[in-house]
Amino acid sequence: MVEGDWEYQPVRLPPDVTRISATVQLGIRAEFGGWELARTLLYADGSRKVWLRRKLSRGLVAGLAT
Repeated sequence: MVEGDWEYQPVRLPPDVTRISATVQLGIRAEFGGWELARTLLYADGSRKVWLRRKLSRGLVAGLAT
């Protein structure tokens, strides 16, 4: 999903994923994909929805000639 100058990626983490494991998974995405944490939502069943974001690279926007 693209909004303004940001690209967003929702990630759903099931309830059996520990906080440490979630931290490692999100850290890997941040380190190698350039993502940063935008928002988290904790559900009553223990699952989490996390929105990651990163700045759009104008050279990668579909439909634009560079």
